[in-house]
Amino acid sequence: MEQLIAYFEEIPSLHRSLILVGGLTLFWLLENQLPLKLTPYKKWKHAVPNLFFTLTTVIINFILAFLLIQTSDWVVTENFGVLQWLPELPLWLHVLLGLLLLDLVGAYFPHWTEHRIQPLWMIHLVHHSDHYVDTTTANRHHPLESVIRFIFTLFGVFVIGTGIGIVMLYQSLSLVATQFTHANISLPKKVDLWLSYVVVSPDMHKIHHHYKLPYTDTNYGNIFSIWDRLFGTFSRMDREKVVYGVDVFFDENANGKIDQLLKQPFQKYRKPTSIES
Repeated sequence: MEQLIAYFEEIPSLHRSLILVGGLTLFWLLENQLPLKLTPYKKWKHAVPNLFFTLTTVIINFILAFLLIQTSDWVVTENFGVLQWLPELPLWLHVLLGLLLLDLVGAYFPHWTEHRIQPLWMIHLVHHSDHYVDTTTANRHHPLESVIRFIFTLFGVFVIGTGIGIVMLYQSLSLVATQFTHANISLPKKVDLWLSYVVVSPDMHKIHHHYKLPYTDTNYGNIFSIWDRLFGTFSRMDREKVVYGVDVFFDENANGKIDQLLKQPFQKYRKPTSIES
């Protein structure tokens, strides 16, 4: 465990890039062998806007990374934050708590918030308006959302008191986990179910991409499924019934164009407040 954390404390940018590209490649290939949705679509054309937003996410996180490093160094030096205030724990438990809390404050909570505050929901719509969810959808986030997510992550590091090794480990796990849960792959249903008791599984997350309420407002988890179960936002649905997209913004042509997606947060649209069947 010490060697693992030491590695992530100094992980080169090249290695982080390899995790990104390697994960995309792996799940892209698996989608061809174990497809969940058999609906034909132009896979490369579909990937273009998603990879564009993946690139903008990478650039924004790279530019702002120094804030993450400085904050993490400060909380450790000043013994500030939840992890720093706890009694000395075994390293494995310290790391596990750090990952769990980062997943709560830096992922679950901002995701839940984006679904409840109108301007944030409009920004988050870019992610939900994909009609063919696959592994490239994982980082289909408007640049404004990338900044918002970064701010929440920064806040999480600050209040949790997380060392940079745990932060980088979490971000790497998060990247692969989101590629996995968005991938158009079909696991045996029992395997998917067992996975969902601990981590977010593909079937569990696909429900979140269903085009109608109440399912859109459930299953917010990123890596660990505990938070949805604990806060009552967990739901089930037969994966065969899932329809991707957003019911009131269902223009498939516009939702596949980069220029339209960049303007999407500024469109006139109100999220429905009533639950639809």
